[in-house]
Amino acid sequence: MCRNIRKLRQPDQLPTEQEVKDAALQFVRKVSGYRKPSRVNERAFNDAVIEIAEVTRRLFEHLETRQDLRRPYQEEVLEPVSR
Repeated sequence: MCRNIRKLRQPDQLPTEQEVKDAALQFVRKVSGYRKPSRVNERAFNDAVIEIAEVTRRLFEHLETRQDLRRPYQEEVLEPVSR
């Protein structure tokens, strides 16, 4: 993979909108071979960047981390027992 594409997933925060757009642009540049597309290919290039950014956002919305999976258990354990 292109080394300019950096990992966006962080344990404590979602990537910014700009980080998602930059990563999508880098991906399209890498797979298309264009740094800047010709006028005839510009629309396809830009549409691909937009679509990849949208898919990336959806991916992050649906990812679960180990911390997310442990949270319900931890909340149960930490709740005081009524007597």
